[in-house]
Amino acid sequence: MKPLNQLTAVEAVAAIERGETTATAIVQACLDRIAERNDQIQAFVACDPQRALTGAKQAQAMAAGPLRGVPFAAKDIFDTADYPTEYGSPIYRGHRPVTDAGCVALARHRGAVLIGKVATGEFATQTPSKAVNPLRVTHTPGGSSSGSGAAVGDYMVPVAFGTQTTGSIVRPAIYCGAVGYKPSYGLIATAGMKALSPSQDTIGVITRDVADAAFFTMGLHGARDVMSGSILRPRIGLCLSRQWDYAHPSTIAAIERAADTLQKAGARVTRFWLPAEFEALEATQLRLFAFEARQTLAQERLNSESLLSPRLQARLQSGADIGLDEYTGMLQHVAQMRARARSLFDDYDVLLYPAADGEAEAGHAYSGSPRYGAIWTLLHMPCVSFPLETGPGGLPLGAQLVGQYGQDNRLLAAARFATTVLGTPHRTTT
Repeated sequence: MKPLNQLTAVEAVAAIERGETTATAIVQACLDRIAERNDQIQAFVACDPQRALTGAKQAQAMAAGPLRGVPFAAKDIFDTADYPTEYGSPIYRGHRPVTDAGCVALARHRGAVLIGKVATGEFATQTPSKAVNPLRVTHTPGGSSSGSGAAVGDYMVPVAFGTQTTGSIVRPAIYCGAVGYKPSYGLIATAGMKALSPSQDTIGVITRDVADAAFFTMGLHGARDVMSGSILRPRIGLCLSRQWDYAHPSTIAAIERAADTLQKAGARVTRFWLPAEFEALEATQLRLFAFEARQTLAQERLNSESLLSPRLQARLQSGADIGLDEYTGMLQHVAQMRARARSLFDDYDVLLYPAADGEAEAGHAYSGSPRYGAIWTLLHMPCVSFPLETGPGGLPLGAQLVGQYGQDNRLLAAARFATTVLGTPHRTTT
């Protein structure tokens, strides 16, 4: 058996059920990895080994549970009764909620074991955390789910909750050599999560493979066998847009090679151009975010503005000129576009699209552009990002598959087909 901290969630539950190991042993292995690496990676901002081991013993004693014994981490914008929740901001230093966020409570109810809290960008925005990329510590892990990507990419936990309001799951997953799954909007309830842009905020997971993303997310709802309806020959739309102008040539070449490989494996791959009316939603997404974030962070903006980063202050100020009429007009327009988006899937099961410009950027002041998630997040569509190959700089290049709203099982099955055909790029931690 591989080292216990490297077991996937699926492998961990199976090994526990076969009596080959225990939840306590798996959690201890994850804690040992955190003790060894976290001073360097800075993924975890709070971790209590004794509390985690107590949770593991409770999980081991459960008679059943679809997630029994799976260690997981929660991005530090989710309330937790056992740990401080600081939202990546000095405004909330030492803040202790009295209850768990809904997704954390559900995961524990299903048998998963909370290992601790992982770093987030300030209020899940673009101001970076202190986390670094476990594949190359001089580079960004992406944001805002930086700690989630780093913890999973460094084998500290097999699963971490993240959030996406623009591209904050799909990008850090790629940068850290992992898989990012942003479900259809609302599939995981946001109760107990610090809101940012409520019409877009989506909870998802970062894992090390597609099967784990499906297993853990659907396991929250009590489901187990969620991959049985796999699409053997998915119809894939290689979706072109002006956003491709920002993608590095190495990313474009990797996606083209992946498309050819998938076609040879039996998928039907067809190139098409995203209609201009959908491309225009990128600007709408930015305006909608600015208005809503200005409202959700009103308390912080009005009473503690000096403790907000200059970057976040500027983003909130950008929404000052948006009136209520414009906001409600945007909501109406976006609702119409969400209805029209169903037509994108008349001929395709999923869309293939970039997930990041290229490899993770050097340095830690910038976490990369979230642009490739903007349209799909606004449209409430589910997305799965995954590494394709190693880029010229030695770090992962990746893509995402985008599914129709509510068709998550179809998307996950297509993503599992794609990652099985394409394989997993070789990765090392430094």
